[in-house]
Amino acid sequence: MRDDDHLMSRRAFAGTALAAATLLGAGVARAAEMKAMTPGQTIGPFYPIQRLAEADADLTMIKGHKNRAKGTVIEVTGRVLDRYGNPVSGAKLELWQCNAAGRYAHPNDVATAPLDPDFQGFAAIASGKQGEWRITTIKPAGYESPIGHRTPHIHFDVSGRTHRLITQMYFPDEEATNAKDALYKEMGGDAVRTVARADGVARYNWDIVLMD
Repeated sequence: MRDDDHLMSRRAFAGTALAAATLLGAGVARAAEMKAMTPGQTIGPFYPIQRLAEADADLTMIKGHKNRAKGTVIEVTGRVLDRYGNPVSGAKLELWQCNAAGRYAHPNDVATAPLDPDFQGFAAIASGKQGEWRITTIKPAGYESPIGHRTPHIHFDVSGRTHRLITQMYFPDEEATNAKDALYKEMGGDAVRTVARADGVARYNWDIVLMD
């Protein structure tokens, strides 16, 4: 092999190595940018089979009813994002919860707490162009269950482009009861990603991170 051929080979090798290192570096940087996905949880026994005709984003008012649902009215906002932090527009969100007394409008809920005929209890909405979503609801109560006392929470079933996530959102002002909740404790260190952020009085913000 001539010296100039040897030199060309060394240059080609160096160029290939540099390109590979650049790609590797880009991959590492990309991985570092990835968001931790929201952990999944059980759908629970009270997914609403019998629903009201309404399933809009305001769970506190039902068309034709004079009264608003009982309890503290809260607003919850957030975004649906993919693991790279990009907004997922058009994601489908179903959410359901108990009322302010700790009762689900479900035939299998044998709790003695009263039902609220003015509480919608369920919503089916979609995320906007920037992945944003918003609901108006009632702060749910905690309640006794076969697995122990459940801390206040809202159930979510979220479908993005290819990923479906069933999970629960918890409240930052219920730290003491969150820590004792069996399902919350089951998540270990990942539980923090299911806790909303307080965003003023009776306002909460919670981003949901899907794989895609």
